[in-house]
Amino acid sequence: MADERAPVANGREGEVPRGSPEAAPPPDPKKRNTMRLRIGAGVLLAGIVVLLWWLHERKFEDTDDAQIDGNITAISARVPGTVVAVHVVDNQQVKAGDPLVDLDPADLEVSLAQARANVAQAQAAYEAENPNVAITVTSNRAQVQSTEDDVADARADLLAAQRDLDQAEAQDRYAQSQRERARQLVASKTISPADYDQRVSAADVTKANVEAARHRIAQKRAQLSAAESRLKEARQNAPRQLVSREAGLQVRKANLELAQAQLRQAQLNMGYAKITAPTAGIVGKKSVNVGERVQTGQQLLALTQIGDLWVTANFRETQIEGMKVGQPAEVHVDSIDKDYRGTVESFAGATGSRYSLLPPENASGNYVKVVQRVPVRIRLDPGQPGMERLRPGMSVEPKVRVR
Repeated sequence: MADERAPVANGREGEVPRGSPEAAPPPDPKKRNTMRLRIGAGVLLAGIVVLLWWLHERKFEDTDDAQIDGNITAISARVPGTVVAVHVVDNQQVKAGDPLVDLDPADLEVSLAQARANVAQAQAAYEAENPNVAITVTSNRAQVQSTEDDVADARADLLAAQRDLDQAEAQDRYAQSQRERARQLVASKTISPADYDQRVSAADVTKANVEAARHRIAQKRAQLSAAESRLKEARQNAPRQLVSREAGLQVRKANLELAQAQLRQAQLNMGYAKITAPTAGIVGKKSVNVGERVQTGQQLLALTQIGDLWVTANFRETQIEGMKVGQPAEVHVDSIDKDYRGTVESFAGATGSRYSLLPPENASGNYVKVVQRVPVRIRLDPGQPGMERLRPGMSVEPKVRVR
C-alpha cells in the first residue's frame, strides 16, 4: 500500500533518504514524555538536594586556615655550669619531675659553704650587739639618776650655805654694833682699850665669816649649775645613745637577714643543678650535650605539653557575626582523618595581621580593603579517643554551629 504522506523536501519529515531501503520509524511520543519527566524529576531532586544542603550549611561556619595549638615550654638553665649528664633525647615523652639535665655542682657547693659561713658570722655579730641595747638603757638610767642626785645635793648644799650666810650676817651685825658701842665707851673711858680691841677683833672675824659664807654660796651655785647642765646633757644624750645602739643592732640584724637570704639562694642554686621536667610532655629541639658549658637563661631543649591542646582557627571577619563563646564545633584533623568535638572558648583581641611582625599601616596611603581574619580559640572536649596522637601545628578544618 502506497504511503499517503507526500515527500518532504530537504530531508523533512516523510522524506525517504537516498540510498535507504526504507524510511526510519517515527519517534514514540510516550517515550519522549517519559524522558522529559525523568529529566524534570532529576532537576527537581537536584534542586531539593541543593536547597537542603544550603539550609544545613548556613547553620555552620568553617575554615581551612586552622591548626592545633599547645603550650611549648622552653627549658633553660637557671645557674651557670658544666653539663655532666643528659637524660633525654628528642621525641622522648617525660612526666613531671623526670630528670632532664645535670650540671656539675662543685662551684655551687663552694658558694653554699661561703653562704653558711657568712650566716654564722652575721649571727655572731648580731648576738654580740644585742645585749648592748639593754646595757645602754640601764646605763642611761643610772647616769640620769646619778646626775639628778648630784643636782639635789647641790641644791641642799646651796640652801645650807645660804643659812650659814644668814647666820654669819646676823653675827656680823651684832659684832659691828658691839664695836661701835665699844668705840664710844672707850672714848668715855668706860671700858679699857683691851676690851675695845677685843670687840674690834670680833667684828673683823664676823665680817670675814660673812665674806667666806658668800664665797661658799657662789661655789654652791656654780656646783648646782654644773650639776643641772650634766643632768640636761644626760637626759638629752640618753635617747640618742639608745637610738644609736638600736640602729647598730638593726644593721647587724639586716646583715644577718641578708646572709640568710644568700644562703637560701645558694641552697636553691644547688637544686637548680638538676634540671627536671616542670610538666609532662614530649622533648624536642635538644641542643645540649655532656661537657658543654651553659649560662643562665640558655635554652637547652623544648617540652611540648600534649595534654592540653586547643585549636586556633582563623575565621574571616565576615564569618564571626553569629559566633559566640560556648557554641559547639566539630574539628576534622587532616593527618589522621578523624573528627573531634569542641567548643568555642574565646576570640582574639585583634586580627591576625595586627599580631604580625610588620602590621599593615593603612595611613600610608596604599590602603586596600582586605577581609581580615580573626583567631578563634576552640577548646577540644577531653576524653575523646585518639587525642594522644594530636600534636601542635597539625592542620585541621573546624566547623562551628552558629544557628
